[in-house]
Amino acid sequence: MSTQAVIGGVGEGTAARRREQRGWYWYDWANSVYSTSVLTVFLGPYLTSVARAAAGPDGFVHPLGIPVRAGSFFAYSVSASLLLSVLAMPVAGALVDRTGRKKPLLGCCAYTGAAATAGMFFLAGDRYLLGGALLIIANVSFVVSMMLYNSFLPQIAEPDERDAVSSRGWAFGYAAGALVLIVDLALYAGHDSFGVSEGTAVRICLASAGLWWGAFSLIPLRRLRDRRAARSAVADGPGGAALGQGWRQLRETLREMRRHPLTLAFLLAYLVYNDGVQTVISQASVYGSEELGLDQTTLIIAVLLVQILAAAGAMLMGRMARRYGAQRTILGSLAAWALTLAAGFFLPAKEPVWFFALAAAIGLVLGGSQALSRSLFSHLIPRGKEAEYFSAYEMSDRGVSWLGPLVFGMTYQLTGSYRDAIVSLVAFFAVGFVLLARVPVRRAIAAAGNSVPDRI
Repeated sequence: MSTQAVIGGVGEGTAARRREQRGWYWYDWANSVYSTSVLTVFLGPYLTSVARAAAGPDGFVHPLGIPVRAGSFFAYSVSASLLLSVLAMPVAGALVDRTGRKKPLLGCCAYTGAAATAGMFFLAGDRYLLGGALLIIANVSFVVSMMLYNSFLPQIAEPDERDAVSSRGWAFGYAAGALVLIVDLALYAGHDSFGVSEGTAVRICLASAGLWWGAFSLIPLRRLRDRRAARSAVADGPGGAALGQGWRQLRETLREMRRHPLTLAFLLAYLVYNDGVQTVISQASVYGSEELGLDQTTLIIAVLLVQILAAAGAMLMGRMARRYGAQRTILGSLAAWALTLAAGFFLPAKEPVWFFALAAAIGLVLGGSQALSRSLFSHLIPRGKEAEYFSAYEMSDRGVSWLGPLVFGMTYQLTGSYRDAIVSLVAFFAVGFVLLARVPVRRAIAAAGNSVPDRI
């Protein structure tokens, strides 16, 4: 097996490293609008309404002949996209490992996802299958690009600055999401004055997220640089076809990670609690519109509140990590997540103020829990194995996060209640808390051959 050798990580000029970090932040700025405007705000309720328009009298649609309650179609589509990501990420990891050309592959994924998102402008009438297909393409591209993007972190930041760099990236992304949501809110709320229908306004918001993603991806693609990869006969030989090589690399990575059981223990904890985070992100707007009866304007304002507070929360939790350590700060955020979702079960319908309170609580812990998890994992990677380890991390981050949407969708399908569906996610945070609390992080960092920061 070949692994990506980090050449230039140690001894790089500070100015050059800072310039690359600033370029790295811009990909968070570029893609976070997809995550916010598309996945979190507009696509869930809109695709659900399209599926309902295509449903029969019993309220079911039949993709591939399978009966699916229209209200569950979006959740199942998200789950399917994440399952396909599990297949795509090892292929991407193998290509990077064999060639060292991480940046071109990042660009390919970014522009494929951006094009699919822009194509959502044509999602109208009863074209729910088109919406599901575009969602799957965009989300797979998004997931793979984030795996490649995250793997740059240990190459562009020294160990003692990774919490701060990762937190700034998340804050930068949330700031972009907030900015675009303000524009989306103006368009959606004033669609009559702009001479467009409500549905057309939603489709413009969806498509503009794709254009934003593509336009601002140019900056990181100009500033980030590839590191040369070591090559081996296994990687270059005739048996090195991308898919086969990808799965061989994944098996080899997992075999390698067995020599670092504490790193695996962290990944298991992260897999569980992050599944809950990703499901809340993708399903919150559906819960607000379908169960609480809130209009789209209210949902946009709520998510805008999340974006603003998440940017501030990421920076605040970054400071807390410097004082209390990343692990303790993440554990505190998981407890807050569980309490927030439990409270969400009792929210009264058609009462926006309570939904705003829920959004504020989520915003304060969202950015920080994600940013600190990313930086904490970067300490647990043996030097020179960043690409393959972050491939496994991203599979935990999003590629294995299909279980939460599946549980959410199945709970609704069985009970017909989105309240039951949302409270079922508390289990992911409770179990994740217990698993993470059992990981001896200092020993894990030392076992990976890395220096242990003063505060972790």
